[in-house]
Amino acid sequence: MEQPDQAGAVLIVDDERSIRIVLSRAMERMGLACDTACCVEEAKERINEKSYFCVFLDILLPDGSGLDLLESLVKSSPKPSVIIMTAEATMKNTIAAMQKGAYDFITKPFDIEVVALTVKRIIEYRAMSSELARLKSGATMRVVGDEMVGRSAPMQEVFKLIGRSANSDANILITGPTGTGKELVAKALHNSSNRSSKPFVTVNCAAIPGELLEPELFGYCKGSFTGAEQDREGKFLSADGGTILLDEIGDMPKKLQAKILRVLQDGQFYPVGSSEPIRSNARVIASTNRNLADDVARGLFREDLYHRLDVIHMKLPPLSERKADIPLLVDSFLEKIARTLGEPAKTVGPGVAARLMELDWPGNVRQLENLIRRAVIISPGSTIVLEDILPATAIKPREGDLSKKLEQVIGEICATAPEGKTHETVIKQVEKTLIKTALVKSGGVQTRAARELGLNRNTLARKIMEFGLERTDSGDT
Repeated sequence: MEQPDQAGAVLIVDDERSIRIVLSRAMERMGLACDTACCVEEAKERINEKSYFCVFLDILLPDGSGLDLLESLVKSSPKPSVIIMTAEATMKNTIAAMQKGAYDFITKPFDIEVVALTVKRIIEYRAMSSELARLKSGATMRVVGDEMVGRSAPMQEVFKLIGRSANSDANILITGPTGTGKELVAKALHNSSNRSSKPFVTVNCAAIPGELLEPELFGYCKGSFTGAEQDREGKFLSADGGTILLDEIGDMPKKLQAKILRVLQDGQFYPVGSSEPIRSNARVIASTNRNLADDVARGLFREDLYHRLDVIHMKLPPLSERKADIPLLVDSFLEKIARTLGEPAKTVGPGVAARLMELDWPGNVRQLENLIRRAVIISPGSTIVLEDILPATAIKPREGDLSKKLEQVIGEICATAPEGKTHETVIKQVEKTLIKTALVKSGGVQTRAARELGLNRNTLARKIMEFGLERTDSGDT
């Protein structure tokens, strides 16, 4: 195998002898020379004696942190490709490693074949280029508020991408189902960037009626409309120098999308009622649970705005695709809730984690957190047992049970339907019940119910009248 540089050697730095042996044998099978070190000091001695094209580096070493050694390695010449190894695969560690210039981040225990493929990629890349593409670094991870947790492969990829892109000013589009943590990712990007000392501003585009969203974003001048009694700055100006998150941007009216495009193109916008442009140096992050590419094809979202936003795309996995993270998430939520209540953290009893991992979690991480919060409140002791979570988990029937119940209900409706109108009767009854359920869930707020159902608000209002359902609000709250 062709060596990537004159040294052509690999250095393995880990205090576990078994790790050093396994990796050494794997590298030797690839035809690579290999040295090892058990601590930071020994690693420095090896590096002073020889150049390495690849370094495997543990974070927790007996005499220091591997992340500190990483900083000096990426500044050396020639610069090696560093693969960070750790059993503590937290978001903070992953982002910090990638920001400091690590090539990759692997979690123990690791698959040796995957490791070999990673080294092969390094060799191929260095053969094509005299040096690795420079990853922006310098700002250490600063966490404000909640920190995401996850050791699953999908979440580790998200953490790596945060580390690589945090200090860039490129626009970022975060997609994923409701409850997957899109706002937390946006906060992590901001807190990990060189803008972290500046404001982080969130605007929920779905929660604000279209006619009020423009003045909310861009501000307005006194007298520009009824109720505008004084000048007011908008969110874009409030976020100047920092970050603005346009949450649920897929629900933004198309007329306003054109004005957002102008801000992304030249950083300028006009407050409502003003002819003087204002500049804002806010980094734009957008998030949505919709498929914007499909919305573009259907004419619901501007294609030019979509491509402007989708410079870096972060797709968050649903909880059903990262169930291995559930025990970690539960522990994190228990600690968070305990801090809020000012009480010792509760623990989970036997079988609880296994039961939680059996469920589908349509509401994703947010649903899990709400369930744990409920269990903490109703549990009389310091340990949460199955009985504390079963009432809540029973809300989500297994697929087979759900099908049987649905067949039973439809059968009862069919039995009483007029001849020749069975289909019409079933559809109307199901639709009426569905809308009624959505209204109850949204607290009677038609705007939220329409969003939940995926209906136009006017369509929902018409169906409420058609089915004789009570109008509980005007949809403006």
